[in-house]
Amino acid sequence: MDNAKTTQFVEKTWNDSIFPALSDFVRIPNLSPMFDVNWSTNGLQEQAARLMVDWALAQGVANLTAEVVQVEGRTPTVFIEIAGSDPNCPTVLMYGHLDKQPHFEGWREGLGPCLPVVQGDKFYGRGVGDDGYAVFAAVASVKACQEQGVPHGRCVILIEGCEESGSPDLMFYLDLLQERIGVPHLVLVLDCGAGNYDQLWLTTSLRGLVQATLKVAVATDGVHSGDASGVIPSTFRIARELLDRIENAKTGQLHEGLYVTIPEERLKQAEVVCKSLGPQMHKRFPFVAGTQPVHQDDVELFLNRTWRPQLTVTGANGLPPIATAGNVLLPELSLRLSLRLPPTLDADSAVNSLKDLLTSDPPYNAQVTFEQVVSASGWNAKPLESWLHESVQKSSQAFYSQPCALWGVGGSIPFLHMLGLKYPQSQFVVTGSMGPESYAHGPNENLDIPMTKKLICCMANLLADHYRAVSAAL
Repeated sequence: MDNAKTTQFVEKTWNDSIFPALSDFVRIPNLSPMFDVNWSTNGLQEQAARLMVDWALAQGVANLTAEVVQVEGRTPTVFIEIAGSDPNCPTVLMYGHLDKQPHFEGWREGLGPCLPVVQGDKFYGRGVGDDGYAVFAAVASVKACQEQGVPHGRCVILIEGCEESGSPDLMFYLDLLQERIGVPHLVLVLDCGAGNYDQLWLTTSLRGLVQATLKVAVATDGVHSGDASGVIPSTFRIARELLDRIENAKTGQLHEGLYVTIPEERLKQAEVVCKSLGPQMHKRFPFVAGTQPVHQDDVELFLNRTWRPQLTVTGANGLPPIATAGNVLLPELSLRLSLRLPPTLDADSAVNSLKDLLTSDPPYNAQVTFEQVVSASGWNAKPLESWLHESVQKSSQAFYSQPCALWGVGGSIPFLHMLGLKYPQSQFVVTGSMGPESYAHGPNENLDIPMTKKLICCMANLLADHYRAVSAAL
């Protein structure tokens, strides 16, 4: 492909078509079902899906069909199919989602969740980068190929409506549409982040997650601590002792059964990423003055947040506010635990192990429960085939003048595990344009416009290279 022509096409398409439509999308307050009890009746999800379908149909992409697929009681899904230049060329599946996180307070003056605003290179609004841009980028990348007469494979674009709620409908629709999707040779996911805005970023792994409530009960009522302390055991001390079973409070090391062997390839990628990002690996976080990171080596910090288990206590019940805390021994205490798991550790096994460690033989025979469990396994990408590795590196150099970076991400995204199970033989490219200070899920969410334009150009090159590589093998 002619990179200059691709750049010109994407620039014009963004200004004339993508930006106005993405602005309209921002104006729709279509929250994910978890955050909107009226989602099934207020029509906002359907409105957003319809906007995407109407836009796709108006782009003049050859052999494109688009529709909103919805089964009663489930969220709408956008399904777009674009026939390939050669019917024998395998399918590329491109994924995104249309549902949004809650609005939250704290948006800067002049900004708002449903107010599309451009300031400098940033496009602000809820869902603009997570993940509203995906469908527009996907369609535009195919059109960029067609504009230059460059052949491409069959493309299926699937935009789900409940990713922010854990993707409860995704597998249903993948099964429902299985014959129409086929078995993709390449899965291109447009719902991940970037370490900076200077190069193309590919996500190679995601951690799993276990969330649960640890509850300790020792009495039926609160009792004056002057009377009962030293007789009735402290719920707080018992909870501390139980947590010590799974985490060394001094070192942060977790139980040995929660670790995996980190693949050599991922260790090498961590070193490359840390050289690229430098001290921003930890300096980007809002430390209180004087606080130090848990390790002085950026590579170790990176591996901690991508391949090693980490425990966080995210909430508590049973502890009164300090202003109203009297001298009362607490009858029960509940802690909400968030445990990030290595990408290749099975979440169900981790849940069983944690439950056994925390509830077996409790101190003083206290009542201890491990409840309200939510879990999801992580994901680890297959090694890139040689043509794909060459393509992403070439594309990043062409449009960013920097090599493509491959990295693991510390968060947990259930749909990637689902897609990996559904398409175990497929190659995956997991990417996105939301980088530092893009504020996904929070106030002031924004999309970096130059980064996104370059990403679309890279996608077009990837589609062209995919066709060339697979056609040679037919």
